[in-house]
Amino acid sequence: MNKKDLVAALAEKNQTTKKDAEAALNAFVEVVMETVAGGDKVQLVGFGTFEPRNRAARQVTNPQTREKFMAPAAVVPVFKAGQSFKQSVAEAAAARDKAAKKGKKK
Repeated sequence: MNKKDLVAALAEKNQTTKKDAEAALNAFVEVVMETVAGGDKVQLVGFGTFEPRNRAARQVTNPQTREKFMAPAAVVPVFKAGQSFKQSVAEAAAARDKAAKKGKKK
């Protein structure tokens, strides 16, 4: 699903226009980015948490040249899925696996 598909799904789910749904999505993304860039986290219970994390400097290898070099320390954005989100994905995957196995038996 890309942004266009997400906007269409939001508009349908909320019975609103695509223009309004896109404005709401853009505002949400902007607020999350500003908050995380400011060093705070955004926690949506059941969905997940967006937060900044410190990543230490580390040695990495260029896969083409096999040359090793140090990647600098950085602050990176991280998303950690919430329990309800994880459970929903696991249940959907189990249902797909069950349907696939059932389809192979025929």
